[in-house]
Amino acid sequence: MNDVSNERFFADVPVFTDFERVTDTSNYHPLPDGWFLALADIVGSTQAIAAGRYKDVNMAGVSVISAVLNAVDKGDYPFVFGGDGAVVALPGGLEGLARGALAAAQRWVEEEMGLTLRIAVVPLTDIRKEGLDVRVARHAASPFVTYAMFAGGGASWAERQMKSGRYGVDASPPGTRPDLTGLSCRWSPIAAHNGEIVSIIAVPAEGGRPSAAFRKLVMEVVAISAEQGRGGHPVPPDGPEFAFSMRGVDREARATAMPGKRLKQKLFIMLQIVLVVVLHRLGAKFFGFDARRYTQDVSGNSDFRKFDDGLKMTIDVDAQHLGRIEALLEEAKAKGIARFGLHRQASALMTCFVPTPLSRDHVHFIDGASGGYAVAASQITGKKLSAVNITP
Repeated sequence: MNDVSNERFFADVPVFTDFERVTDTSNYHPLPDGWFLALADIVGSTQAIAAGRYKDVNMAGVSVISAVLNAVDKGDYPFVFGGDGAVVALPGGLEGLARGALAAAQRWVEEEMGLTLRIAVVPLTDIRKEGLDVRVARHAASPFVTYAMFAGGGASWAERQMKSGRYGVDASPPGTRPDLTGLSCRWSPIAAHNGEIVSIIAVPAEGGRPSAAFRKLVMEVVAISAEQGRGGHPVPPDGPEFAFSMRGVDREARATAMPGKRLKQKLFIMLQIVLVVVLHRLGAKFFGFDARRYTQDVSGNSDFRKFDDGLKMTIDVDAQHLGRIEALLEEAKAKGIARFGLHRQASALMTCFVPTPLSRDHVHFIDGASGGYAVAASQITGKKLSAVNITP
């Protein structure tokens, strides 16, 4: 594959719009030779979450995507957000930039958030030597945003290697800061409207690979959630209600401004919020910015469901639909088809990457507000994390 097609790999992956087709193997295409995965997760995320710092954990995870994409000039590359971490797939020629961005994000997370970000760069060559692969599909959440779906077992293997201490990245000097332009977390938790916000992770049975039975399970779970309307989307179609978090404003200011300039940045962020609210109520535009269209796009562009070597969903469902989903998952677990975690909570969290509000391709990462994917994952790994005292 030549350099041009290598760079354009993800852009050329055919888009599918019906999420029920997420297990269709024809949607997935292997990464080109020479690519690598840039990965990160929070060390001790379970303890941080139990201490009520889940929004910090979420923002640290999204900061990896922001830092890496900004470092490579916001190119069109596959990535996935996992709650307390992220993975980005990139061509080999960008490895130096990715390593620098990961190290800078690690330093920022440590010095500004008091958390430890574990980082790694894993070559695709090593993944394929293990008989695994990284195959990528492209799902259109809206006409303006697509998200990558990962299959093949390679991303999960790379994450395990990272957690075992392999493929690490050299630390950056103290004071190093990544470019986190566009990273924001202004919205307050989004309350459930149908019943409960439920974060679900379903992965193949331990030691196994996705089977026809596992793919059927995923399709059935997705189909049940689709009965709820909009696939169980936790964000209302016109966007979140106008409830903004001052703690979120503070987090954003620490991400996008150096010490000494943060008060000015906070005031600027609050002015933006007030402007959006006023424009939305008036139905007016400001230099091409349409607040009502923007909030509708916030909903449409959100990644509330994904496939990353397994199904991950944060959905708004009533008791009847949730009972059917849980029964399916329990049956699959009993038959050795799948392992799963399922965590109920009252609201969802949104962390955003908005390079420019004038463009409609801003992306919004959804998780549960009381532990979300991390609590669900703990049920699979046996860490016994609960939602006690977890606050956004």
